[in-house]
Amino acid sequence: MSAVLDSGLREAELPFTSALTPPASAQSPGGRDDIRGEAAGVKWALVALAALFIGLFILLPLLNVFVQAFSKGWNAYVAALIDPDALAAIELTLLVAAVSVTANTVMGLVVAWAITKFSFPGKSALITLIDLPFSVSPVVAGLVYVLLFGAQGYFGPWLSDHGIKIIFAWPGIVLATVFVTFPFVARELIPLMQEQGTSEEEAAVTLGASGWRIFFRVTLPNIKWALLYGVLLCNARAMGEFGAVSVVSGHVRGETNTMPLHVEILYNEYQFQASFAVASLLAFLAVITLFAKTVLEARLGGQSRGH
Repeated sequence: MSAVLDSGLREAELPFTSALTPPASAQSPGGRDDIRGEAAGVKWALVALAALFIGLFILLPLLNVFVQAFSKGWNAYVAALIDPDALAAIELTLLVAAVSVTANTVMGLVVAWAITKFSFPGKSALITLIDLPFSVSPVVAGLVYVLLFGAQGYFGPWLSDHGIKIIFAWPGIVLATVFVTFPFVARELIPLMQEQGTSEEEAAVTLGASGWRIFFRVTLPNIKWALLYGVLLCNARAMGEFGAVSVVSGHVRGETNTMPLHVEILYNEYQFQASFAVASLLAFLAVITLFAKTVLEARLGGQSRGH
């Protein structure tokens, strides 16, 4: 009787087992199941096409920047970088990046905390507004600040009467950069903080912890890698921003030109080697950003698995 029952059970389980186990033809040589049933030739063709595209449109231009930068030798490269106008552009770029990244880091934390930890009217509208800089052209963003703070703008006459200069000065460049880089920190934090929920903060509240103590001892350690990732992307965009900065800077040489604007001026003046020398600093920043991005993605992946 038991043999008959065992045989019946095996027959009953057979359809479910066969449904869950893919056929041998869909299994890859390495033992991993290929649920898509794609041929090896298709896979490698897609990989080769992707590699070719990246090589032609990303790696080759990036390599060409460094080749052109050193085309006249090391001395010419250094001379292009220590030129007073180039040093002024580098200094202004670092200043703008430092101010805008700091502002967006603080506000990104505030916005992400408000959205993920509280319920309030207009929450959906706030989430939508975070992505506004992604959908608005940087040139339009720069023009908006000109219309607001320029000499003929809404606040221009009042600013002029009080000796405050925003457009065609570094404050205007900072404002434009803050606008275009605002979403990066918030957009990295919101999904992670939503996934983590509020259970740990609620537990800390029941134990009598204050708001700041909860933030620094509970929330911040859980989001530190996502925060660093957002800051990294925000900094890279701030240093490389061209469109919005070009509108509000006025292109005052040695005063309101950031590195991207200085590269454009040198190139338009046919100083190709010097323009590529300054551009190589931005390209080097891109390489460093890529490396740091890879490290932080590994950290974020480990943190997600830990949760």
